[in-house]
Amino acid sequence: MIHLEKVSKSFKGKPALRALTLEVREGEILGLLGANGAGKSTTINLLLGFLQPDSGTVRIMDLDVTQQGNKTRRFIGYIPENVNLYPYLSGIENLDYFCRLAGLQYGKSELEAFLNACGLQGDAHQTRVSDYSKGMRQKVGIAIAYAKKAKVYLLDEPASGLDPLASNELCELLKKLASEGAAILMASHDIFRVREVCHRIGILKKGELVSELQSEAVSANELEKLYLDYMQN
Repeated sequence: MIHLEKVSKSFKGKPALRALTLEVREGEILGLLGANGAGKSTTINLLLGFLQPDSGTVRIMDLDVTQQGNKTRRFIGYIPENVNLYPYLSGIENLDYFCRLAGLQYGKSELEAFLNACGLQGDAHQTRVSDYSKGMRQKVGIAIAYAKKAKVYLLDEPASGLDPLASNELCELLKKLASEGAAILMASHDIFRVREVCHRIGILKKGELVSELQSEAVSANELEKLYLDYMQN
């Protein structure tokens, strides 16, 4: 469902990605680990169609993103590090607004069901977003993607700044989405959360995929040591 083949991208002559090949299948969560500048956000922006590769192929649902970006974006739910919502609208009003922008119309009970499924407490549905914690805003952002019935989810540091409870709730929700058949690519610095939630893990360094492994094949401590070894050498 997500496929990059030998993708390279440079900015002002400086390589950001070097012949990157990776795939995320239906029902799978792939975690990308890497330091700042490793190429994680560039990878996501290529999949969103915000950037074009210098070479290689970027595909979503077997469609070429470069050639059919408008079509591929219909399948994608994007959750950035900081979800931008309208602060003086409530959670359910934000969800309704963004759904309408996407050409989707739902009744109140359906909107509430999406928010509940994404872990936002019922008493917060009608509360202004200006009073929300970051974790609550993230849940609304995920509900927007969920209501879109996305087949592919792209997450860029989604748990950054979340408290442990909110981060755990996010992980459980991602597992639920994967169990329903979604393909999920999550870029993160959080080694332990990536180990916990992802089926496979890729380590990026200076735009290259230097390691790819099954999560179940490595403990959190082993993964941390492996990651540090790559970053330091």
